[in-house]
Amino acid sequence: MPTAEIKEIIPASAVEVFDLVHDYKRRLEWDTLLKKAYLEDEFPESCKGAISVCQGKSFLSGFAVRTEYVSFERGKVAAVKMLNQPPFFDTFAASIRHLDIGENQSEIVYKVNFTAKPKFLRFILHPIMQTVFAWETKKKIDGFEE
Repeated sequence: MPTAEIKEIIPASAVEVFDLVHDYKRRLEWDTLLKKAYLEDEFPESCKGAISVCQGKSFLSGFAVRTEYVSFERGKVAAVKMLNQPPFFDTFAASIRHLDIGENQSEIVYKVNFTAKPKFLRFILHPIMQTVFAWETKKKIDGFEE
């Protein structure tokens, strides 16, 4: 299963960054790659078991991905797994860890695991998707550093 990992130092505490990342009312303020981002109606805020929907802006990533939070520990870690089957994805899971490393400074570690479809094209899709994930994740992180 291919993975991508991005580590970044952010000039804010782990709790501040965590709260911003998982606040879907503010998600589009910093996530420049998304057209839509929301929690399903029965979830007023992010928590373990909450279901989110994120839709990309671009032609290649303009589909909606529906995920469920499988882990949620405020200020430390959150992880999601994909529930639907958008184009090109057989499986998808991601985690983001937050670690305070100094006064008003934290490190985030974002990891993505996925399996592409169709199966017979994985040898082509996996390296391309892995590169795109790393690049897009870096852009997202740069968005909330500002």
